[in-house]
Amino acid sequence: MTRLRLAFMGTPEFAVPTLEALLAAGHEVAAVYCRPPRPAGRGQRPRPSPVQIFAEARGLTCRHPETLRPAEIQAAFAALGLDAAVVVAYGLLLPKAMLAAPRLGCLNLHASLLPRWRGAAPIERAILEGDPITGVTIMRMEEGLDTGPILLAEEILIGPEDNAGHLAQRLAHLGAKAMLEALEGQAAGTLTARPQPTTGVTHAGKIAEAEGRLDWRKPASVLEREVRAFDPRPGAWFELGGQRIRVRKAAVGAACGGVPGTVRDASLAIACGDGLTLDVRAVQRAGGKAMDTAAFLRGAKLGSGLVLA
Repeated sequence: MTRLRLAFMGTPEFAVPTLEALLAAGHEVAAVYCRPPRPAGRGQRPRPSPVQIFAEARGLTCRHPETLRPAEIQAAFAALGLDAAVVVAYGLLLPKAMLAAPRLGCLNLHASLLPRWRGAAPIERAILEGDPITGVTIMRMEEGLDTGPILLAEEILIGPEDNAGHLAQRLAHLGAKAMLEALEGQAAGTLTARPQPTTGVTHAGKIAEAEGRLDWRKPASVLEREVRAFDPRPGAWFELGGQRIRVRKAAVGAACGGVPGTVRDASLAIACGDGLTLDVRAVQRAGGKAMDTAAFLRGAKLGSGLVLA
C-alpha cells in the first residue's frame, strides 16, 4: 500500500467510515474539512458535525470555513502539499483552484451508480423510485455537479425493508472500501478514469420537509416507499387531531374500497388511491418514541371509518 498525504472533506455520519478507513490504512490526513457547527437541540447551541467530532477525538486538524471562495482559504489548502483530497458528502462546492491543487486530484464518494441520481439525495431518491439496485461511485471531481470521470463503482441490492438510514450505513462502508481501492489504483497508475455515460442521467434533488406528508390518493406502494425513504429524515407523517403522527414502518396491504385516507380497521390499515391499503406497523408522536401500532391505538382509540386528511 502506498501511504498518501490527504485532506479529508466531509460532514455527516455517512462520511465517518471513509475517514476511519483512511486512518486505519495508514494514510496521513493532513487536515479535515467539514461544515461549521450548527445550532441544534432545544437550546440551539452550536453542535459540531459527526466528522468534526470523530476527527478531533483522534487529534486531527479540523477546518470548517463557511465558504471556500476566499483566496486565503484556497491558498491554505494548496499549501498542504497533498497527494489527493477525499470528499464525502462535504456540502460545499470546491473551486477550480482547489480541485487542481492535489497531485492526484480530488476523489469523491457518491452514494449512487452515476450518472443516475446526481445531487444531494441519491439514497432517498433511489428508494422513492423503487430502484432494485444502487451503489457507490468513486469519481475524480470536476467543476460540474457529480459529473466527473468514474474511477470505480460498486453496486448492492436495495432490500424490501431498507430505509434510508439502513441503506446509508451499508453504502458508507461499501464506499470506504472502494475509496481505499481507488486511492491505491491512482497512486500506482493502474486505475484509469472513464467518462460518465451521457445517457441515464437523473437528478436527486434535496428532500423538502413537505414531501414527508403522506397523500392517501397515491398508490399504497408509493406511500410505503416514502415511509422508508424519509426515515430517519424528514419522516413520513399524517395529521391526527392537529398533531403530526410519524409513520416509522408500513406495508402494502389488501384490496379495499372507500375514500383514500379511510381507516379500514382497528389495525390502522388506511385506504389508498389504488384501492389497496397501507398497513401502518409502527408510529411515533412528536417528541415521543417509536411504538408499534397496537400500543399507539390503545391510546388513540381510532374508529374504523375515520378519514384522515
